[in-house]
Amino acid sequence: MSSTDTPKNSGFIMPAEWEPHEAVWLAWPYDKISFGSLNQKNNQFNPERLPKIETQFKKIIDALASSETVNLIVRDVKNHSEIKNARLFEADYADVWTRDYIPAFVKTNKGKLAAVKWNYDAYGEQFADLMKDNNVWTTINQQLKIDTFEPKIILESGAIESNGNGTLLTTEQCLLKRNQNLTKTDYENIFADHLGISRVIWLNQGLANDHTHGHVDEIARFVAPNKIVCAYEDNPADKNYPILKENFEILQQATDLDGKPFEVIKLPMPHLDYDDGNKAPVSYANFYIGNSVTLASIFKDPNDEKALKILQDCFPDRKVVPIDCSDIIYGGGAIHCMTQQQPQ
Repeated sequence: MSSTDTPKNSGFIMPAEWEPHEAVWLAWPYDKISFGSLNQKNNQFNPERLPKIETQFKKIIDALASSETVNLIVRDVKNHSEIKNARLFEADYADVWTRDYIPAFVKTNKGKLAAVKWNYDAYGEQFADLMKDNNVWTTINQQLKIDTFEPKIILESGAIESNGNGTLLTTEQCLLKRNQNLTKTDYENIFADHLGISRVIWLNQGLANDHTHGHVDEIARFVAPNKIVCAYEDNPADKNYPILKENFEILQQATDLDGKPFEVIKLPMPHLDYDDGNKAPVSYANFYIGNSVTLASIFKDPNDEKALKILQDCFPDRKVVPIDCSDIIYGGGAIHCMTQQQPQ
């Protein structure tokens, strides 16, 4: 593609997550690079954790296979012959967070698909072992040959959220840290050109102790073009209380492209500490909307059932499937971070 081509010029837009999917991208969890307590000061890996994570991962694949094609990235196809309900792709990779290194996908109103490949730098070059994941799409796309646009900026798709109607959610904390030469206006122009976005709603911060520096998919998500669920902390003594209260108030004042306010629904917060006592960045907002199921992150917390009911009310035409992420969170993310939808 020519350097002057943009998705906008060709009629591409970023669909909402609830729009029909052709497939979902996952990457198999292997070792302590993915779940080795990257967020703990002692950085110690508990070898008993990986089998538990693999069990939940198989549950994720089984649930999604009934909804859409599962495209599963593995290091060696020969070692995964037992997986019958996924399409396997071989690549050299480190981590499972496909949301952040597989491209965002855009499509035209006639159904043509393209990819928007951001540069991935392991969350501000925090984790050297993860840097090679920036090359995974190049390897995979040698087989797929999907037209790919490259804006040449550092970004993870977990930092952006589209309602499919031209509005995008993000946070200042993450984006202004990733590309410090870019202003909010610069980003808005990039999102207009590459994702068909006309309005950006800027929240301030993400969760405490989130190594992604405030990914929006941990704090606020569209569940319909004019409806948003927002993580909300009720305890004023909690570190996340002022952060999430401010975000909720920003969303209450926000409007869509027609000037209409959004319906903003509070999601309660789970609470979990890592083995070393540090607060884990857990949230019920980190769910994935499949074609026929919604996968919900839960954490063995008293608020699990309340959150599941709220999400089921938001998606009456989809079965909400709970996935225990109390071990998965040791990699710093949950269900939404592990999935990237490819539109139909």
